[in-house]
Amino acid sequence: MMFNKTNTDTSLSEVHESVDTTTKKTGWRKGFSFLGPAYLISVGYMDPGNWATDLAGGSKFGYTLIWVLLMSNLMALLLQGLSARLGIVRGRDLAQANREAYPRAVNFVLYILAEIAIAACDLAEVLGMAIGIQLLTGLPLVWGVSITVLDTFLLLYLQRLGIRKMEAFIITLVGVIGISFLIEMILAKPAITDIASGFIPTTMSKEALYIAIGIIGATVMPHNLYLHSALVQTRKIDRTDFGIKQAIKFNRIDTTIALNLAFFVNAAILILAAKVFFASGNSDVAEIKEAHRLLPSFLGNVAPVLFAVALIAAGQSSTVTGTLAGQIIMEGYLSLRINPMLRRLLTRMVAIVPALIVIIIYGEENVDALLILSQVILSLQLGFAIIPLIHFVSDKKTMGKFAINNIQKIAAWLIASVLVFLNLKMLVNEMSKVFINGVLWQQMLVSLAALICLALLVYIIISPLISKTAKAAVSIKIHPEDNTLNKLVIPSFNKIAIALDFSEDDGKLLAYAIGQGKANTHYILVHIVESASAKLLGKESDDYESRKDKERLDSYVLQLQSRGFTAEGFLGYKNRVKEIVRIVKGVNADMLVMGAHGHTGIKDFIYGETVNTVRHELKIPVLIVNL
Repeated sequence: MMFNKTNTDTSLSEVHESVDTTTKKTGWRKGFSFLGPAYLISVGYMDPGNWATDLAGGSKFGYTLIWVLLMSNLMALLLQGLSARLGIVRGRDLAQANREAYPRAVNFVLYILAEIAIAACDLAEVLGMAIGIQLLTGLPLVWGVSITVLDTFLLLYLQRLGIRKMEAFIITLVGVIGISFLIEMILAKPAITDIASGFIPTTMSKEALYIAIGIIGATVMPHNLYLHSALVQTRKIDRTDFGIKQAIKFNRIDTTIALNLAFFVNAAILILAAKVFFASGNSDVAEIKEAHRLLPSFLGNVAPVLFAVALIAAGQSSTVTGTLAGQIIMEGYLSLRINPMLRRLLTRMVAIVPALIVIIIYGEENVDALLILSQVILSLQLGFAIIPLIHFVSDKKTMGKFAINNIQKIAAWLIASVLVFLNLKMLVNEMSKVFINGVLWQQMLVSLAALICLALLVYIIISPLISKTAKAAVSIKIHPEDNTLNKLVIPSFNKIAIALDFSEDDGKLLAYAIGQGKANTHYILVHIVESASAKLLGKESDDYESRKDKERLDSYVLQLQSRGFTAEGFLGYKNRVKEIVRIVKGVNADMLVMGAHGHTGIKDFIYGETVNTVRHELKIPVLIVNL
């Protein structure tokens, strides 16, 4: 399958409600069945994009910005809790809720912005993994960036295993990151009193404020809000008030544990930089590679290895969750599902190409500027995810008794205001460079984009407040009106084609085909000769395999005719897919029956994807029989 328009209203339908929490479990066993989604979320709070700000904060200002990390973590706890609540109560992810609430044009712009944010996030993770590989192996950054495309196959493998196995994989990577920094903390031996002093808010200089803005601005990732609202729906819950309340409680516990682990990692990076670099007078260490280079002189040769391993684990775990978020966004906004490998490759190439261009043309020393650019792009999207989320979980008509209370509303809007302001400030700072140094067309393009985004931001803030008739302009309906059963027309198949491969499964295929037919149905038996001679000469081939295939096909036809069925056989040559489609169309068949052998992953490349390709070429029903 390459592209598929779907009307499903389930988020991540392959794993939707795949973990049953309704079984009779008590105590920790009950809570354990809910644990997992927040750990996939937590990797977004410790991805390579956060490392630079933590390193800069610790090396320049010691422990004084730890309280900023704590404040960021508290913000994230509330917002991720709201995202989980939306998914649990309404059974909608954030993209689906937007699709139902806003007009089509608005949703299209929101979708484009969300996709840009996913690509920007993936860019940071690609660079982080590449830097980690370079630090660990010495491989040039260009090759490290290129190697990251291979994680496409890893993601596909994890998706085949199911959501619990994927969660276990991510938790393992999070554990690797946490253990690596725990060991580094033990090696650095920071004073507990110094760390404790960092939790007390202090006045900040302009430079410290700028880094604090970077820390806060890079904390809440917009794709995490989409992702969390979908991941909680992988749990099948009791849809009673008690069951929903219980699910919210256990997910709150899950989120608290996971995000506090992320806080530990970020704090560890900052504390490590404070102890190793700030205390020794190396206050200009703001780059990941520079920090890695200096670590051996302070903590020994083990520290840089742990640092690189943690960086690779952070990048790898973030790429998995970023791709899942991309799937949620595309399916939620567009009702469009595409081949997971194609989805992954497209996203990955959008991240790899800019990275390779910058590295090849401008050199590896400009990679950090590319990381900063990715964070600025992410900041542009943040408000478009937070503000609709707050509107949705505040709506008593859709959330009922589970709508957030006034205290939560005030806290959420305050956090949204702070985050949007800080991210806009960062964006304005970057835009000012264009107006100072850029040419006219660049200035006009940036101005136009800024105006469109500002207008959209104002619209999504006030639209739920100004008109209740806006619901009439709802974009894409998830389902049509419920009058389908009144228009049922039972089809009668006059010509049924059966694609045979001359194996022991042929009998099963013919039985299913006959089950779909009636007394006067005409059965078209199709087989494709795939010998070397047939591929070269086509129907002119007269090798042993071609003759034997003709004999087998004639035998099948005679056996069916002897049982009173109307049957006819056709051989095809050369390309299997093209020949099946050609024959089926040529005889005007109104149904095709095919067998599926269950090839997955790399086998699809080896054996081909005949079933998926054929059914997309035909407009008639295709019955797939699992063999």
